Amino acid sequence: MTRLSDTPPAWDERTQLTTFLDYARDTARAKCEGVSAENARTAPLPGSPLMTLSGVINHLRWVEYYWFQVVFLGEDDKGPWTDEDPDREMRIGVDFPLTQLLDEYAEQSARYRELVAETDLDAPAERAIRDGRHVDLRWIILHLVEETARHNGHLDILRELVDGTTGA
Repeated sequence: MTRLSDTPPAWDERTQLTTFLDYARDTARAKCEGVSAENARTAPLPGSPLMTLSGVINHLRWVEYYWFQVVFLGEDDKGPWTDEDPDREMRIGVDFPLTQLLDEYAEQSARYRELVAETDLDAPAERAIRDGRHVDLRWIILHLVEETARHNGHLDILRELVDGTTGA
């Protein structure tokens, strides 16, 4: 697997935050390098039928969409989830080639990288979170670092179970 670095090129807050988010994103992609199409769709955990490499990558993509476009920018929620199927992005991940999901995730990440570069970290989100507060862009970036890093652990386990590949 690709060896990545979380060391930022500069020590200002924005560079550190974006470096960690990019590192987590790149790690997710690296965990999927070379996996077969069949193994990308395999759910090896008996109690977790939605936990596939494809499902997790699709989830990460849609989580960023939700936090940046829906919460921060206040756009209408056009995500794949529904009240009846709140985890639909995980379920439908297996309907697409993993390479397509990874490409879409990378393209989307580039757009959000531009948004973050152009926006004050203290800028409040247009929409409130569940408790009624409006988080700022800094909080969203930190939340996405946490979310992506947590799912990288899932990707590690899934990859080892489907084909024996382990990473650093």
